Amino acid sequence: MTAHLQGSLFDQSDQLRLGPLDGIRRTVLGLGAWIDVLPGWLGGCDALFEQLASEVPWRAERRTMYDQVVDVPRLLAFYGADDALPHPVLTEAREALTAHYADELGEPFATAGLCHYRDGRDSVAWHGDRSGRGAREDTMVAILSVGAPRDLLLRPVRGGLDTVRRPLGHGDLIVMGGSCQRTWEHAVPKTTRATGPRISVQFRPHGVR
Repeated sequence: MTAHLQGSLFDQSDQLRLGPLDGIRRTVLGLGAWIDVLPGWLGGCDALFEQLASEVPWRAERRTMYDQVVDVPRLLAFYGADDALPHPVLTEAREALTAHYADELGEPFATAGLCHYRDGRDSVAWHGDRSGRGAREDTMVAILSVGAPRDLLLRPVRGGLDTVRRPLGHGDLIVMGGSCQRTWEHAVPKTTRATGPRISVQFRPHGVR
């Protein structure tokens, strides 16, 4: 059964549109890492959520953990640099992010990974995007959320600083930059609170996974 978003709870606009990025606010985390947050960057995205939930070719994965093969607690999809994204507004978002961070990043956002959290039982464990260049270079990962709010937690890999919690709601944007993928890790924890489905879209430069 597909979970549907109760749109009236999240978004009062009928027009799907991106706002300007000049309202984004940066928080310095320490250790060379930072996050930029912009609530409500994408407005009117109820229909977008429903389209992504029903039309993206979601896949369920299984992974080995502690000598057992377990289900990955979320659905996944990936679009490479040469793949058409599943909605034109996501292409527009990627281009806007590339233009905004051009001087700082020095390269375009190229790929898009999507995660579908169907309810509070779906999650992602503590990790950093370090399977590619993020393991050795400063980079950026931009995450656009649509759907029910979920908390994104960040903590330093080696401890010594407080955990940072950022609730991400319908149309919210967060960008993790600097050394964030190497020196910090992030997670979307499970929750026992009643919560609806959420889809996150992660824009990354080439070679960052």
